[in-house]
Amino acid sequence: MPNKKMAIIATKGTLDWAYPPFILASTAAALGYEVQIFCTFYGLQLLKKKLKLSVSPLGNPGMPMPMGMDKWFPIIFTALPGMQMIMTAMMKAKMKKKGIASVEELRSICIEADVKLIACQMTVDLFDFKNSDLLDDIDYAGAATFLEFAGDTDINLYI
Repeated sequence: MPNKKMAIIATKGTLDWAYPPFILASTAAALGYEVQIFCTFYGLQLLKKKLKLSVSPLGNPGMPMPMGMDKWFPIIFTALPGMQMIMTAMMKAKMKKKGIASVEELRSICIEADVKLIACQMTVDLFDFKNSDLLDDIDYAGAATFLEFAGDTDINLYI
């Protein structure tokens, strides 16, 4: 029986949106799946050598706030300068306290497990990314190449 396959399209480049593709990919790889993550548009941030991911509280009404702030803190204040930095620091501290692996650790696990990381070539060109800014052992491909793999998978996810 051939291995199962999973295809993930990663389109977001914030700290909170970096976790799902790497958690799901590493878990599937551990279960024996052949996995590819196709990073496009803002998802290319996940393939940078040096990650600078943050959490944006603005426009994220599902984000739990400390001290019940989501009940009394006006949403407009999340747009104040420095709030993104504060919320990112709070999220990272909470994750560390709870023993959750960092995005860098999860990404390394994926690489060790032979998860294929693909940078969308069109988006690389669109945003003027340099290959030297991105991880060394990734592939560059277009949508057609990814769809060739995705069309033959057991699970397709858009994140």
